[in-house]
Amino acid sequence: MAPSAMSRGTDKWIASLSEAQPVPYWLEDPGKPHAEPALTGTETCDLLVVGGGYSGLWTALNAKERDPQREVVLLEGREVGWAASGRNGGFCAASLTHGLPNGLTRWPDEIHKLEELGRRNLDGIEDAINRHGIDCDFERTGEIDVATETYQAWELRDWHRELEEKGLADGVEFLDTDAVREQVNSPTFEAGLWDRRGVAMLNPARLAWGLKQACLRLGVRVYEHTPALTLKNYGAGMAVRTPYGAVRARRVALGTNIFPSLLRRVRSYTVPVYDYALMTEPLSEDRLAEIGWKNRQGLGDSANQFHYFRLSADNRILWGGYDAIHHYGGRVRAEYDDRPETYAKLAGHFFTCFPQLEGVRFTHAWGGAIDTCSRFSAFFGTAHDGRVAYAAGYTGLGVGATRFGADVMLDLLDGERTERTELEMVRKKPLPFPPEPFAWTGIALTKWSLARADAHGGRRNLWLRTMDRLGLGFDS
Repeated sequence: MAPSAMSRGTDKWIASLSEAQPVPYWLEDPGKPHAEPALTGTETCDLLVVGGGYSGLWTALNAKERDPQREVVLLEGREVGWAASGRNGGFCAASLTHGLPNGLTRWPDEIHKLEELGRRNLDGIEDAINRHGIDCDFERTGEIDVATETYQAWELRDWHRELEEKGLADGVEFLDTDAVREQVNSPTFEAGLWDRRGVAMLNPARLAWGLKQACLRLGVRVYEHTPALTLKNYGAGMAVRTPYGAVRARRVALGTNIFPSLLRRVRSYTVPVYDYALMTEPLSEDRLAEIGWKNRQGLGDSANQFHYFRLSADNRILWGGYDAIHHYGGRVRAEYDDRPETYAKLAGHFFTCFPQLEGVRFTHAWGGAIDTCSRFSAFFGTAHDGRVAYAAGYTGLGVGATRFGADVMLDLLDGERTERTELEMVRKKPLPFPPEPFAWTGIALTKWSLARADAHGGRRNLWLRTMDRLGLGFDS
């Protein structure tokens, strides 16, 4: 493309952002519930849950469903669902391992069990949504992993064959160029791998708010605008101090994810990665017909720097991913939620994928932090002689996997040996990230290497091959 044409194209893409509000689309819902009052004074309970995202909400809900007599308190530093749980793309995957390739590489002997547990977990989410009447636009549409380069199409075909050989291809279909474009019509799509049953689409904020209401109906005492400040032993239990009070509990479950853990030794296992997304205006029936998408699957491309995209209930397109921004020192700040240079880049990528949608406008543009760890999937543990449990490191796949993590934490706190707690994935932790400046330098070098691999037919350089051998990575 000539420089002048590129400039005109860039101007056109940027113009599509002129009315985009820098706020998460999902959180602007007029049905958003009011916040519960902050804790003032002292509370006592059997189980204290710290964190009002999916991890904490599922833990509180499942704890009450296991034992309705158990007294459960949940603390949220701001409002339920305001962070990653209300900002994500709404992809609810069965995978507990950040996808089959990662799981097969790290836990080959357990992969069939992990896949089975993941399917049961997704079934459990759907059952809970129906049982509690949660209106979150749950659609079990599946997801297509699309190839936009010839080498990626070959890799998808080879991967599908490997899945068939290993007995892991149930419900997974390879789509050639014509077949994938019949599902969603983009001139950039060369092949696809459709997981028909393993992913659902939903409204992420409404899921969080629905879980909160379900918890309240079951008797969970929820306090918002109540950050947990310290965690200490207190007799046979634990005590957590808050700005205006304290909670004394027999057991504590930590679901704070990207925010600094109350257990200092856990902090080095995660780093914050900022991810960004755009949301279009609703598409008319005619515009939607230009790209097909009749089966409403979620989509993601096969590059290292990947995009994810899906339709909302009112036929908007959410388009996110690609940039994964880590700030020096692992800082998490409100100003990082807005990044115009990434929005411009994403808009250009959107119209490259769907040139037939020229003229569509974006109404919302936002970002948020994801907790990533070196093995890309959650890790678990206990502290204070088993009185405290934690789960973190979901790396962008927590919409579904956090429910599994909640059950793991409850198993650990109850001292139960279950099929979950016996997993190597649960028993062992990833390697921690090194201190600064080594963490930032290593992540920057990895990002540069991943971009280079995307530009050179997927060929991984010495740095990436070394990271692969060490089982280290960086992802969003």
